[in-house]
Amino acid sequence: MKIDAIQPYAKQSDGVFRSVCSLDCPDQCGLLVHKKDGKIVKIEGDPSHPVTQGAICNKVRHLAERIYDPKRLRYPLKRVGPKGEGKFERISWDEALATIAGRWKRLIAEYGPESIMPYSFYGNMGRIGTEGMDRRFFNRLGATELEQTICEAAGSEGYKYTMGGSFGTDPEDTVHAKLIVMWGINAVSTNMHQVAIAEKARKNGATVVAIDVHRNRTARWADWFIPIRPGTDAALALGMMHVLFAEGMENEAFLREYTVGHEELRAHVRQYDPVTVSGITGVPAEDIVRLARMYGSVTPAFIRIGNGLQHHDNGGMCVRTIACLPAITGQWLLKGGGAIKGNGGHVSHNAAALTRPDLRRGKARSVNMNRLGRALLELDPPIRSLYVYNSNPAVVAPETNKVRAGLAREDLFTVVHDLFLTETAAYADIVLPATSSLENTDFYHSYWHHYLQIQEPVIEPYGESKSNVETFRLLAEAMGFEEQAFKDTEEDLIRQALDYPDNPAYEGITLEELREKSYVKAKVKPLFPGKLRTPSGKIELYSKAMERKGLPPLPTYTPLKDDGDLPFLFIPGPNHNFLNSTFSNNEKHVKLEKEPKLFLNADDAARLGIEDGDTVRVWNERGECELTASVGRDVLPGVAVSQGLWADAPGTKRSVNALTPDRLADMGGGAVFFSGRVGVEKKAASAAGKKETAL
Repeated sequence: MKIDAIQPYAKQSDGVFRSVCSLDCPDQCGLLVHKKDGKIVKIEGDPSHPVTQGAICNKVRHLAERIYDPKRLRYPLKRVGPKGEGKFERISWDEALATIAGRWKRLIAEYGPESIMPYSFYGNMGRIGTEGMDRRFFNRLGATELEQTICEAAGSEGYKYTMGGSFGTDPEDTVHAKLIVMWGINAVSTNMHQVAIAEKARKNGATVVAIDVHRNRTARWADWFIPIRPGTDAALALGMMHVLFAEGMENEAFLREYTVGHEELRAHVRQYDPVTVSGITGVPAEDIVRLARMYGSVTPAFIRIGNGLQHHDNGGMCVRTIACLPAITGQWLLKGGGAIKGNGGHVSHNAAALTRPDLRRGKARSVNMNRLGRALLELDPPIRSLYVYNSNPAVVAPETNKVRAGLAREDLFTVVHDLFLTETAAYADIVLPATSSLENTDFYHSYWHHYLQIQEPVIEPYGESKSNVETFRLLAEAMGFEEQAFKDTEEDLIRQALDYPDNPAYEGITLEELREKSYVKAKVKPLFPGKLRTPSGKIELYSKAMERKGLPPLPTYTPLKDDGDLPFLFIPGPNHNFLNSTFSNNEKHVKLEKEPKLFLNADDAARLGIEDGDTVRVWNERGECELTASVGRDVLPGVAVSQGLWADAPGTKRSVNALTPDRLADMGGGAVFFSGRVGVEKKAASAAGKKETAL
C-alpha cells in the first residue's frame, strides 16, 4: 500500500495518510486514513506500527462518522434561550472573541482573575492541544487553577510511593510472560493491544487471570476469573503476600538489594491470612492460596493494574499495595515480568516549556475537578466564568446534579469549545466549534507503550472550527497579551516539548525525525538494575514519605468510607463502544452498544422481584437514573454495575454520575466514582402502560 507524502496531508484530495489515534486510551494506535475527493472514506490500523500492528477498535474504525456527523458544530454560537435548553444563534468568531474578552476584562477589573476558571481534561491526548497554549494562556491570565485528578491521580500517587513514578514494564516485553494478571482492568475494551500481546504469550503457554468486580469481556476471555468485592483489592494483595512469605516463595536476594522495608512487610502481612482475607474480599480462601502459589512459582509474572480499582476511597493504597507484589518475587529482573500501572514517566516531555508556569504572577487558588459542583455553588469568592474544553463535565463529573445546578447559574459566564453541542454546551453563553484531531498538528506519547508519534492535519478544518492552540492564540490577542509565548507556532511548541535533557529517553528525538517516521521509540532503559526516583532509590515497601503525610507506611487494607445504608455498592464502569461521554451522542456507536444496563446478581434480583430486561430505578440521596436490568451471575451479591456514560435523550434518566459521590480518594485528590451506594427497584409501569397491557 502506498503511503502518501507527509506534507501537506490536508491539501491532498486523495490518498492514504499516516495518523495517530487521539483518544484517552493507553494503546494510542497508529492509523492509516484513506481520503477520496478531500473526505475521509476509511480509517484502518497502521500494520507497520510496532505495538498496535494494524488492529484498531470500533470507536476509531467508525471515527469518520463522528467527524462528518451532521450534528457537528460548524460555527460559533451565542445563547438566546434559558441555560440548559440549548437554544443558540450563529455569530462570527470576531463577535465571539470580543464577547469573551470583554466579559473577562470586566470580571478581572471587578473581581480579579481568579473569578475565571478553566475546566478541561484529555478528550484529545495531543500534548500541545491539551497542555500547551491553553496552560500558557490561563497562567498569564492568573485564572483559578484546575487540579486535573478525575482519572488516574489516586493510583498514580500510590504507585509513585512504591516505584518512584509512572514507570513499569515495556508492554512489548510482556509477550514473554508466563502468568498475566489483569487486575481491575477490562482490557478487552480499554487496552486491546495488551490483550493481543497476552494472546501471543498464551499461545506460548502463559496463563491469564482476571480480577474484577464484574464478569466483563476481559473476565470471560481470561483463563481464570476471580470476582472480588469492590474496594478490597489491597486485602487480596496482602493475602497473597502472606502466603508468599509463609511458604518461602519470596526472592530474598532481590528484596535485600532493591527494596526497603521487606522485613517490616513480612511481619505486617501475617495478620492477612487467607481466611481473614476471604471474609473481606469474598474470594474463597483456597483461591487466595492458589493465586499466591501461582504467582510465586510461575515466572515471568506480569500484572496489568487497571484504573478501576483506584476509583475508591482507598484507591491509592489499593494500587500501592499491588505494586509491591513484583518486588517480593523479584519479577522486575525477568523480561516480561513486573507491572504496568502506567508508563507516562518513561516518555514525559518538557512540560514546563509547554505550560510556561513562569507567566503566572503569584500563587493562584486551585479547585479539584471532582468537586466542580461544589465549586460552582459554594466557592467564596465565587467562580464567575467557566471555560470548558476537552471535557463534558455535565456528564463526566461526580454529582452531576450539583454540576448542572452550578452551570445553570445566570451569573456564570460559560464558554464551551467542543465538536458538538454537548450537555455542558447546552448551558453555555458562547459555544466555539472545535477541530478534530485529524485537523490538527500535534504530538503524542502513550501512557502505556514507549512510542512518540506525530499528527499532521489530514483534512481541512470542518466549517469554521479551530484548534485549541489557535483559539488560545486568538484569545491572547483579544486580551492584549504580547508575550512571544503566544506567538509560537505548533512546530515551535513541539520542539520545545522535545527539548528535555532531564529525560534521557528523548535524546536525539526531533520534530524532523517524527515527521519522517511518524513514530519513534523513546530510549527507555530497564528499571533494574538501576536507581528509582523514590527517596531511597529503591522499591519502597515501607514508605517514610507516606508516614510523614499521616498515611500507613506499609501496604494496608482500609475499608471504604460510610456512604449510607443503601444495599448496593455501585460501579459505573466503562463500556466497549464509548470513551467516557465521547461517542455517546453518535448514532453508530449507540447502535453498537444498544442500551445502558445495570448488572445485578440473580439472588438480589429475585429478592427485589426484578427480572432480566426490566427497567429499574437506581437512586440515592444524590440523584437517580433508570437502566435496563441484566440479571445473572456476572457480579457478586450486593454489587450493581453499569457500563458507559450515556448521552441524555428526551424522556430518559441515564446520567449515572448523578449517583456518584464527590468525595476525594485517599491519595492525589482522586475521584471515588466506585465507592457510592445505591438502592435499586423495579420501575412501576405507568398508568397508560398498565391500561394498554390490560387491553
